[in-house]
Amino acid sequence: VKGWTETSKIVFAQNKVWSNVSAGIESWSWSSRQLSLQSGGTVTIPCHYNMKYIQHKKYWCYDAKAAFNYCKILAYGNTTKGRVTVTDYPAQSLFTVTMRDLRSGDTGMYWCAVEIEGLWPDVKEDIYITVKSVPDMSVEESSVSGQEGGSVSVQCLYSAGHQNELKQWCRSKDQRCYTVGRTDTSQNSAVQINDDGRRSFSVEMSGLQKSDAGWYWCKTGDLQVPVHLSVSDAPPGTIVWSFCKIRLYA
Repeated sequence: VKGWTETSKIVFAQNKVWSNVSAGIESWSWSSRQLSLQSGGTVTIPCHYNMKYIQHKKYWCYDAKAAFNYCKILAYGNTTKGRVTVTDYPAQSLFTVTMRDLRSGDTGMYWCAVEIEGLWPDVKEDIYITVKSVPDMSVEESSVSGQEGGSVSVQCLYSAGHQNELKQWCRSKDQRCYTVGRTDTSQNSAVQINDDGRRSFSVEMSGLQKSDAGWYWCKTGDLQVPVHLSVSDAPPGTIVWSFCKIRLYA
């Protein structure tokens, strides 16, 4: 891939994805994430891992048309190589990958991976990226913020070919997904999804709690786009209702 510094490596990797990382559970998944991205743009992708791998090296690997379990490492954790930056957040059990100045030649299979020493295989998640001038799915804002007790909206855009596919809003760390309609969450917040049938659907999260902060995915069919949500303290004097308690911000 032009513009990137590459390190070749043979990775005897399991195709493993964690569906409940907060509980430390690893489950098998043979599907990969599929992203459709705009040429010239920038994307930040969250990669979650089990807490037991906090001290292990993390890396972002390019695998397009490569031999079985052979890849080219583009960057390790907390480094920037060319157009790629990998940042590890041990307290959150995740690392992010930022790719800048996307080009059509960047299309291909990538791995979010954790390096396992010795004879044990590295663990990874497959992510297939397609870069084109007009992506099949995108969001108006890839990073949104709200206040505790307030609400936030996200607009997810999709091409005509995906009009009849299932639309979802998924929390990245536990893979919980919400579909069109209103859903009350376990944090006492609510998620409302409306599909206008004209190549966009909106997501509104109301009654925000601090625990709602983190990474989410807009999804239509197999395509998805990452969105980061930040939740700040409520303004002074605001009463915030949360599960089993009431808080007053003075």
